[in-house]
Amino acid sequence: MLAKLLRVIVLFRVFSSLVAGSQGHISVVLLGATGDLAKKYLWQGLFQLYVDQIDNGHSFSFQGAALTPQEQGQTLMFDALKRLSCSPDIFPGRCTLLKDQFLKRTRYWQLKTAEDYISLSRDIESSVRKEGIQEAGRLFYLSVPAFAYVDIARHINSSCRPKPGAWLRVVLEKPFGHDHTSAQQLAKELHTYFLEEEMYRVDHYLGKQIVAEILPFRQRNQQILDPIWNRHNVERVEIVLKETLDAKGRTSFYEQYGVIRDVIQNHLTEILTCIAMEIPKNASNSEEVLRNKLALIKSLQPLEKASAVIGQYQEYNGQLREELQKDEHHFSTTPTFAGVVVFIDSLRWDGVPFILTSGKVLDERVSYVRVLFKHRVFCVQSESQRDSRSSQCKPRQIVFHIGHGELKFPAVLVSQNLFKPILPEGSWKEVADLSSHHLYGQPLSDYYVYRPMEEKDAYATIITNIYQGKKDAFITTQNLMASWHFWTPLLESLAQEVPRFYPGGTENRNLLDFVISGRAVSFVLEQHLEFMTSDQYSQTDSYKTMPPIFRGSQLVTAWSDTLVSLLAQDIEVTAEEAVKHSGVFHLALSGGSSPTALLQRLATHHYTFPWKHTHLWMVDERCVPLTDDESNFVSLQENLLQHIRVPYLHIHPMPVHMNQRLCAEEDHGTEFYSKEISLLVKNTSFDLILLGMGTDGHTASIFSHTPEAMEREQLVLLTESPVKPHLRMSFSLHLINKAQKVVVLVLGKRKNDIVTLISRVKQEPQKWPITGVNPNTGQLVWYIDYEALFR
Repeated sequence: MLAKLLRVIVLFRVFSSLVAGSQGHISVVLLGATGDLAKKYLWQGLFQLYVDQIDNGHSFSFQGAALTPQEQGQTLMFDALKRLSCSPDIFPGRCTLLKDQFLKRTRYWQLKTAEDYISLSRDIESSVRKEGIQEAGRLFYLSVPAFAYVDIARHINSSCRPKPGAWLRVVLEKPFGHDHTSAQQLAKELHTYFLEEEMYRVDHYLGKQIVAEILPFRQRNQQILDPIWNRHNVERVEIVLKETLDAKGRTSFYEQYGVIRDVIQNHLTEILTCIAMEIPKNASNSEEVLRNKLALIKSLQPLEKASAVIGQYQEYNGQLREELQKDEHHFSTTPTFAGVVVFIDSLRWDGVPFILTSGKVLDERVSYVRVLFKHRVFCVQSESQRDSRSSQCKPRQIVFHIGHGELKFPAVLVSQNLFKPILPEGSWKEVADLSSHHLYGQPLSDYYVYRPMEEKDAYATIITNIYQGKKDAFITTQNLMASWHFWTPLLESLAQEVPRFYPGGTENRNLLDFVISGRAVSFVLEQHLEFMTSDQYSQTDSYKTMPPIFRGSQLVTAWSDTLVSLLAQDIEVTAEEAVKHSGVFHLALSGGSSPTALLQRLATHHYTFPWKHTHLWMVDERCVPLTDDESNFVSLQENLLQHIRVPYLHIHPMPVHMNQRLCAEEDHGTEFYSKEISLLVKNTSFDLILLGMGTDGHTASIFSHTPEAMEREQLVLLTESPVKPHLRMSFSLHLINKAQKVVVLVLGKRKNDIVTLISRVKQEPQKWPITGVNPNTGQLVWYIDYEALFR
């Protein structure tokens, strides 16, 4: 009922303002007037609005507001106003006059209580009456934290709305929630007080000149672009925002949001809509533009965990602990870098990857959109003999260079072997004096380069759009909800993911490079950094690694996925060497959960593995039928054997089920398996034995206080487990230690306690069997993931 009443009031005001004409007074109220954003951008943008519109029939007054008491707030605000500047085309004398006029029209208010808002409204009404003109509208710019929106909205609605005949516009700065549910709740509360057409959600990237030019550029060049702006011709689209600054000073905010919420869900997604949306029939119609943007967002294919890679710069946790006063053990997994691949479910873009990338403490500050076209031409003529301006052998791309980077100005770049673009004369100019620098993989001279004749600040453009009521440059509730609906599942899937650590700046090298494989992305460099030791942690100029040693043997450590990949590569290399040396590879695999991911990796990624020369053995087995779900052999069958081509006679399950009995000593199953090993494995020395480690320190099925396992002559034995099924068959430590290579794979944070313990104790196999693993002449390698090693 309230919403309907508000709509009637708004329509009446719009009608009244049309009847009254464009003359009238506009009151601009900037809440958060003493804040950082206001000082850097908003006051300058409001001053620019005043300068641009001073002769257009409206009179203005500007009210700076904050919670700060009157005298202190007024001093802070006017300190910020001293920094106002004019564009170069305004004479200094004229600029001084304009600044003086602006200051006279500007007041400070402490807005804290309902009475403060009532006083502000009365003052505006009194000023308008004195001028003898009608009130055209009120603009409230909320440059305040989002948690304050609803309280301020209630005060504006109850005490500070203009009289009928004037409009109300309320500007909201991001963040607009942190996921779909919170954004929905905030939108619902704001709609209690404002109509949709009264709210302007700001994404300042939509005010940047190059971003604002994307859709007009597509429209002006539509006849040329239409045949090539599609999946048949576009290889990929890159939307990139790189920063060199860290989160220092704002870790409280960053800890809640992270890079995807802070930059990708809003800025980069909005740019994506400008690039990929269908051009509306009337691009000047805000409703049509917003409708087509919404259709594009709804056509984005759902994201999965594999759609993104995330990272965190090395010093983030230290800054966080210091600023939020956390203890030294506090560990945050908030990402400061993300690369996401997005696909669109449409005939135009089916299969084309849109790569959205942003991060802090990277090698350069730059933002751009790069549309890279497919390259099918092969040129026979040598490069030196080709036509430098028209050769189809050169890359073909369109780049919307938003700002910073090597190119110091915003620009539109089009490869000269594509077409010469059309841009509006008078506001854009072609850059002729091109340097010899390379940009986006090509010499700058290979592009048609256009730059704005006058560079404009994004917030000045945003404020002008608000004044003009241009809604297409802002985020509607519908579009916001659609965007959060798209991004929230990915954010939830990454919530427990530990990001890759990177040192920052040029030291990152190729650490954050990622590759697209199908619909997924993964880091190119699989074996990435090791942790810095505590005494090295504070040395920003020294990115060193910890010694790769654990209990005197080689240590390989990484996140679990990477670690498993590295181990699979290690096993394949070992297999190839064994086959080359002796014609056969003997691999013994333990049971349990840890090897599962490894088996799957071997089955799906290692097609050159010498399976036909490989014998597969079991290190241990539960005393259950080989078809039972608890059988280690079942796991081997499901995760590896059914996916590879290994000779039937090369598969050696443990004989736990003989004569319709399980692990009966009189069936001599252990002796049978020992003889089989002695016959086939030279010197009973396996090429590689894979072990795990239990939380109690057991390995294979050798548990503490198992004297038989320590006997020198026995190869295979029956053991008893403290958990069901109790009876097991297992290699002995004697057999394990005869191997050429033994690998111990340890995964997961629940293993952290035992890893810490084992790292400190001596060799006590009766108490911790894993400490008895010490190959006589072979090599021992520990593969321990970061969670198990560091929690």
